[in-house]
Amino acid sequence: MTTTAQETATTRRLSMLEQNPNVYKALIALQLASSEGLEPELIELIKIRASQLNGCAYCLRMHVADALAMGIDPMVIGLIPVWHEAFNHFDERQRSALELTEYVTRIGEEGVPDDAFERARAVFDEVELGQVVASIVMINAWNRVAITSKYPYETDERK
Repeated sequence: MTTTAQETATTRRLSMLEQNPNVYKALIALQLASSEGLEPELIELIKIRASQLNGCAYCLRMHVADALAMGIDPMVIGLIPVWHEAFNHFDERQRSALELTEYVTRIGEEGVPDDAFERARAVFDEVELGQVVASIVMINAWNRVAITSKYPYETDERK
């Protein structure tokens, strides 16, 4: 059976907050712990890039709005998919985090190459590197929850 675009956009299958509040709270706690100590702008870039790669409209809309609200230049947000070509718009930490985000998000394709990991290790200390990896894992988890549950992209469950 096929569904129309309108049905796909508006029919929510599950609300993790309502049906699984303990899991939801645990995900929130892990998300907060994963980003602790890192620059908020860096975290938003990670969230946006993973959400783009995963095709999660709900998370992408939310995190683009968050990035704009924190003052990230709209040009920078627009260049995230081509960060490797727009070299001068991203600092070394951001480029390393975006590269790692792409590999971790697509981990089943080729894993995380040693050279990409070493580039990240060169700009993040060991604690920060763990935080970056955990932040990437967390947005991927949220993307999967939102896509599987068909969260309507027009909403923001946080409100």
